[in-house]
Amino acid sequence: MLVFGWGNASRGDDALGPLFIERLGALAEADPEVGGRIEFLDDYQLQVEHALDLVGRERVLFVDASLTCSAPFEVTTLAPARDVTFTTHAMSPTSVMQVYRDLHQAEPPPCTLLAISGTRFELGEPPSPSALDNLAAAVDWARSWLDLGQH
Repeated sequence: MLVFGWGNASRGDDALGPLFIERLGALAEADPEVGGRIEFLDDYQLQVEHALDLVGRERVLFVDASLTCSAPFEVTTLAPARDVTFTTHAMSPTSVMQVYRDLHQAEPPPCTLLAISGTRFELGEPPSPSALDNLAAAVDWARSWLDLGQH
């Protein structure tokens, strides 16, 4: 499995994706039975090259901060699609999935988006207290989704 979080750690709540990877990765390391099946990746944004990270995956969890989702987080099953980000530098998860489909002439692995609610994205600001609460709730949800710490 792949858990992929993205965002800018220098822009307030935009750090939620990388913080999620950091926290869930630490939990996975403590559970060697399950942790060895999961790879954790983070970046500033999704790019066309990330379609290669989907190769050979059982399933993928994309994680990002969101200004528009309901608190504490929203979970959405994704399908490949060409959207307005398809030819841009920063892509959506569905566009990354479409690149995978186009490259491999096959369906990508099942992908889910975990959008964590944030409100402050100013440069140089730390994550807001409410966003950190939402992050904790999202990590708890993901532990169950990934079957971490359940043994």
